[in-house]
Amino acid sequence: MPHYICTTCGVQFAESDHPPPGCPICEDERQYVGWDGQQWTTLAELRAEHTNVVRAEAADLTGITTEPAFAIGQRALLLRDPAFPLLWDCLTLIDDASVTAVRAAGGIRAVAISHPHYYSAMVEWAHAFDVPVYLHAADRAWVMRPDPSIAFWDGETLPLAEGITLIRCGGHFAGGTVLHWAAGAEGRGALLSGDVLQVGQDRKSVSFMYSYPNYIPLDAAAVRRIATATAPYQFDRVYGAFRDRNVTVGGNEVVRQSVARYLRALGEERDA
Repeated sequence: MPHYICTTCGVQFAESDHPPPGCPICEDERQYVGWDGQQWTTLAELRAEHTNVVRAEAADLTGITTEPAFAIGQRALLLRDPAFPLLWDCLTLIDDASVTAVRAAGGIRAVAISHPHYYSAMVEWAHAFDVPVYLHAADRAWVMRPDPSIAFWDGETLPLAEGITLIRCGGHFAGGTVLHWAAGAEGRGALLSGDVLQVGQDRKSVSFMYSYPNYIPLDAAAVRRIATATAPYQFDRVYGAFRDRNVTVGGNEVVRQSVARYLRALGEERDA
């Protein structure tokens, strides 16, 4: 039986004879059902029309995107840390060429994902490399394809290896997670943020939303939580959810100033 895939969010569902009646992720107010109604595809159909493009983002960091763009269009980031290589966030498309490219780069020991909009075909990736997928337990209800490869974690932080830490920020989703990589940016530290902290088009700021497509902002308390969660970590760069959406210098200060700006826009004049 096929594992149907929602064409709007790109999330793969448990196998079934017929397409599911709907996609709970897209029916949620943070997302949307496609304007032409709920549509489904399969991995086989996706492979016939799309390919993954692999390119270097920085030393020991590789970006993977699907072309033509599919669903939300996020990128995955292959963190080539010698001690603990992993895939950050995920894509729906996985094919032989993608697996070969990742293995040629050293393989991975885990997948870690920021939030449910990027769950995509995470189980396919986990099976291809025989690795766990780390998801925050607060978002358990949004897993559309349960599988033993999924490792739910609780609490506020999860060290995966020396200098590689998952940080629960909340915000966009209750379990919204970012990854701190101490050795990133040539040792100055990097934050892989998905869109929990969305890198702005100016690439000099970040922002925060409860729903990006439906323009629902986060409240002040949620933004303060993100600021508090990331404050203990040093990072010069922020790698966002989409290709070339990177803050390349001064990451800590960019986040601090962006939080303060956001709170001012809400009428919160206190320091971030």
